Amino acid sequence: MAEDFRASQNEANQDPLGQNDVSHGMPVQAAASEAASNSASAAPPKKEVTTEDYVQSLLVTIILALFATTFVVQAFKIPSASMVPALLVGDHLLVNKFIFAGTGTWYDRLLPYRAIRRGDIIIFKYPYENHPYYVKRVIGLPGDRVHIVDQRVYVNGVKLKEPYAIHDPTHADPYMFDFPPKDLYLISAEITPEWANVLRHDVHNGDLLVPPDHYFVLGDNRDNSSDSRYWGFVPRDAIVGSPLFVYWSVRPPQQEQQPATSLGQDFEDLGRTLLRLPLRTRWTRTFHEVH
Repeated sequence: MAEDFRASQNEANQDPLGQNDVSHGMPVQAAASEAASNSASAAPPKKEVTTEDYVQSLLVTIILALFATTFVVQAFKIPSASMVPALLVGDHLLVNKFIFAGTGTWYDRLLPYRAIRRGDIIIFKYPYENHPYYVKRVIGLPGDRVHIVDQRVYVNGVKLKEPYAIHDPTHADPYMFDFPPKDLYLISAEITPEWANVLRHDVHNGDLLVPPDHYFVLGDNRDNSSDSRYWGFVPRDAIVGSPLFVYWSVRPPQQEQQPATSLGQDFEDLGRTLLRLPLRTRWTRTFHEVH
């Protein structure tokens, strides 16, 4: 090491250019400027963002959004009063589509899956017609025996405690008081033919047995709800998920808006609606947890 240091020192002493560098300084500045110029010229040019880059970013965003709405969360709006007071008309929900996605495999325990429980509020596709989305509360699980006496629900012979359920005498239907109906002539004309056939043949000792992979559901607003009493069980594969929270809630308009007759009226109605939205919004329900 000492020999290397001395050799380097001797070379520096013998180098006349090195003496000029130290004593005058000007050649050093010129060399530094030249080196910086060479470095700048050697740097790669900055790549400009092209239209293709924007398109690719947009496609990735769309794919991620589709993935999220397909497998994780989805937004829904409540159009009816069947789940009052838990859910109000005009509530906008985010629904957890992941929670019931388990298939019974060994790795389900490693993921945030869980089984459907009695009392859960679920979103599902209506089993008939054009399959609109419904929201109801799970009352009967697969294998449960369900019946209703004087508007009180019994599951496996035990009366349920239902602090969430309400009744409206002004809309009461005698068909709702006792279920399944004890006499065939009491079967409501409002129910589907398929369900009427089940009620005529598959009721035993006054109880309705919930079949495997199906659920018996009711609306909390018992006298204003189209539910399992009228159309039957909900298949497991029709269940979409469970509501997480209300991200926005807006009261319905007091008067139904008439169709616009001109483009100018369209803009006028739009402006009026936007101005009234803050007043119609139920601010206290924002981020309200659903249970």
